Amino acid sequence: MKTRALGLVLLAITALLFTACPNETTIGRLTSDPARYRNKDVVLTGHVTNSFGVLGQGGYELSDETGRIWVVTNRGVPSKGARVQTVGKVINGINWGGRNLGTALEETGRRFR
Repeated sequence: MKTRALGLVLLAITALLFTACPNETTIGRLTSDPARYRNKDVVLTGHVTNSFGVLGQGGYELSDETGRIWVVTNRGVPSKGARVQTVGKVINGINWGGRNLGTALEETGRRFR
């Protein structure tokens, strides 16, 4: 009986851990159907192709083999050419510096790869 209860507890913990993990996807999938990822944490991996920032805030363009997307951040921007994995929330209709960036990612975390 204890083994069965322990198994159920482990199953419940595993289910909770997997539901808390952000969805890793490609830029192409995200930009083709941004509504699918709304209000969810999304993980993207790619190379920085453009970046600008002032006083720890800014944005950078992330590129993978499927497309490009702008990432808005308040953590400072990585340098051009850096390979990064970013976590964030999808935002639509973002305007920055007088430019409409369309679908973008609001960064909540980053890791250099």
